[in-house]
Amino acid sequence: MSAGQSDAGRYDEQPPHDLVGIGFGPANLALAIAIEEHNARRGPGGALRTAFTERQPEFGWHQGMLLDGATMQVSFLKDLATMRDPGSRFTFLRYLHERGRLADFINQKSFFPTRVEFHDYFRWCAAMVTDQVRYGREAHAVRAVAADGPADILEVATRPAPDASGAASILRARNIVVGTGLLPRVPEGVTTGAHVWHSRDLLFRAADLTDRPHRRFVVVGAGQSAAETAEFLHRAFPDAEVCAVFSRYGYSPADDSPFANRIFDPAAVDDFYEAPDDVKRTLLDYHANTNYAVVDGDLIEQLYRTVYQEKVAGTERLRILNTTALTAVEQLPDGARVVLRPLISGEAYTLDCDAVVLATGYRPSDPRDLLGPLADECLTDGQGRLVIGRDHRIATTSRVRAGIYVQGAVTEHSHGITSSLLSTLAVRAGEICDALLLDRAGRDVAADAGTSRNAASGDPAAGDPVNGDAVAGASASDGLAVPAA
Repeated sequence: MSAGQSDAGRYDEQPPHDLVGIGFGPANLALAIAIEEHNARRGPGGALRTAFTERQPEFGWHQGMLLDGATMQVSFLKDLATMRDPGSRFTFLRYLHERGRLADFINQKSFFPTRVEFHDYFRWCAAMVTDQVRYGREAHAVRAVAADGPADILEVATRPAPDASGAASILRARNIVVGTGLLPRVPEGVTTGAHVWHSRDLLFRAADLTDRPHRRFVVVGAGQSAAETAEFLHRAFPDAEVCAVFSRYGYSPADDSPFANRIFDPAAVDDFYEAPDDVKRTLLDYHANTNYAVVDGDLIEQLYRTVYQEKVAGTERLRILNTTALTAVEQLPDGARVVLRPLISGEAYTLDCDAVVLATGYRPSDPRDLLGPLADECLTDGQGRLVIGRDHRIATTSRVRAGIYVQGAVTEHSHGITSSLLSTLAVRAGEICDALLLDRAGRDVAADAGTSRNAASGDPAAGDPVNGDAVAGASASDGLAVPAA
C-alpha cells in the first residue's frame, strides 16, 4: 500500500486490534518486542493483533542530543529485552554480535555505550517489528465506537503527520496504550524561535548557525542536558563564548551509587506502588538526585578543568553564571538578548548572543488530551492525577470496558521514578503484554459462557452480554483464543 492510500479498508473493515499503540518511542518499542516474541511462541492461533502509530517518518530517539562521545547513564543490560528475557533475540548483546562488534565492546570494559550506538540499537530493534508500526501517522483523537452503552471498542483517529502524505483513517481496538513521551518545558514568558531553542533541537539548529555576529551562546539549565550542551557548543564553536546560566551554585553530581540505584530495580516499582502517598512523596524527594537536574560526575570534572585552564590562559570562553536567574528573552534579527538577574546582588544585566539554548527539562504529556469525552470517564485522585493500576491501565468508570494503558512520566506518582526512564522498559512491556492476554482470556471465557447459554435457550440470535460487538466481528484469523499455558 502506498503512502497516499487510506488505511481504512485495510484496518477498519477487519476485527478490532487487540492493541493500538499511540507513539513509538523506546517504551512502545519494548512493548512491540514483547508482543512479537509472544506471537512467535504462540503462533497464529494465539497471536495478539497490534498496530502502533508514530508521527515521525522512521524511528528516532532524542536525535537532537546524539552528541559525539556522549554516553548512556544506564547500563546496556537495561536494554529493551534483557531484564524480561535474557535469551531474547532483541538484546543489546545480540545487536553487537550481529554488527560484528561484540568482542570490541567487551574490550572497552564499560557498561555504558555511547548514545549514538544505543540509538542504532533501538533502530535495529525497530526494523524487526516494522510491520506493527504505521510511521508518518499522527493519532489525534480516541473515541468510543458505541455512542451509548459500554465502550468495549475504541476508535483511534489518525491522519498524516505534517510532513507526510496520505488520508485520514481509523484504527479500532479493544485496548490502547498511550506512549507519547515528554514535552519540552520552556520557562514562562519565553517563546522559542530562530535563535531560541530547546536543547532537544540542539544538533539540528546548531548546524544552521552560519552567521554568528555575537560569538556567544547562552545555555539555561543545570542538568545533564545543560552540561552536555555547554560542552558541545564550547567544543564545536571554538571562536565563541558559552555562558552557562543556572540558579544553583554549581552543577550537582548524579547519585549512581549501588544502593541508590536500587530505586531503578523492577522490584522497586512494586514497593513504590504499594507505599502510602506520603512515603511515595518522600521517596521521590530523597532520590530525585539520581535523575533530576543532576550531571554525570566525569562531565562535571571535565567542565571544571576547562574553566580553570582557560583562567590560566587568560581566555575565558566557558563562563559559569551561577546563582543567576533568566528573567526575559528578546528575539533579535541576528540573535537574541537575554536579561539575567544575579540572585545575590539582584542587579539585572543583558547579554546579546547568537542563540539561547533552553536545557530546562521536560514535562509529561497528558493522555487525556487525546481522549476527548472519554477523559471524563478516567478516575482521578484527590490531586487530579490519574488513578493507574499496577498493570499500567487507567482506572475508568464502568462506561469504559476497553483498556486504556499508559507508559511514561504520567505514571511517576503511582509507579515511581523509573516511569520516564529506560531502566524498567523491558519488564514493564512484559507486564502490559500479560495484561492484554488476561483481558483477552476473560473475553473468551465470557464469549464461551454466552454461547453456552444461547445454545441452552435455543436462541442463536442472542449476542454476547459482555462484548457482543467485538465477538460478532471476530474471525478465526484474528487469533482470539488463548491456548492453555
